[in-house]
Amino acid sequence: MKSIVILFSTLTLLFAGILGNNRANGDITFFMVGDSTMADKPYAGSNPEKGWGQVFPLYFKEGIRFENHAVNGRSTKSFREEGRWDVVMDRIKPGDYVIVEFGHNDQKINSADRYAFADSTYRDNLIRYVNEIREKGGTAVLATPISRRSFDENGVLTDTHGRYSEVVREVAAEMEVPLFDLHAKTITLIEQFGVEKSKELFLHYRPGDYSQFPEGRADITHLSPTGAFKVSDLAVEELRRELPELAKFLKD
Repeated sequence: MKSIVILFSTLTLLFAGILGNNRANGDITFFMVGDSTMADKPYAGSNPEKGWGQVFPLYFKEGIRFENHAVNGRSTKSFREEGRWDVVMDRIKPGDYVIVEFGHNDQKINSADRYAFADSTYRDNLIRYVNEIREKGGTAVLATPISRRSFDENGVLTDTHGRYSEVVREVAAEMEVPLFDLHAKTITLIEQFGVEKSKELFLHYRPGDYSQFPEGRADITHLSPTGAFKVSDLAVEELRRELPELAKFLKD
């Protein structure tokens, strides 16, 4: 465990050094904090998986820059305990924005390092993130977790997030935090696509489609390139409503 912590510390220092040269221009920085549905995914090889945070910056022009700190498998709890939040805190300057989107892994009750009960630990973690962003002079933004493609045998999309999405909405309302309700938005998107076509939004492939998945893949959580762009479309809609001051940075 100690060697892993040392390795992570070395990598984060290198990451900070690479990005540090870009902070002298005075641009607003939009930090992204979350899990695999938001995270950057490797381009190398035959890998169709993309996080929506990976393509979201493509919608913007100069004047705002993005740092995507989201990582696969993390929760509000493990992201902080691994020291990843400290890296973000060290880099935030007044006027920056931080969007926080967790929930998929917080609800994994059998994973002690990630599980956060919705109405206590998860709520408290979100509140703490918001307060610490504000203490740095930044603007906190909360996002509900995107919906899974979870149709039942009758073709009805079921809600797998339960209180986790509701708690995000409640904290956002109580603390007057801008909210990207991606859960509600993606439910509508998936239902509009329907049972079969919605497979295009996720990693749903036949054997041989991609060498990355030689036996095929039927993943209802992680996004395809199509899904990542569609969710980014929704995030832009939310940004126009919740953060209108940033709309000027959107490409025409």
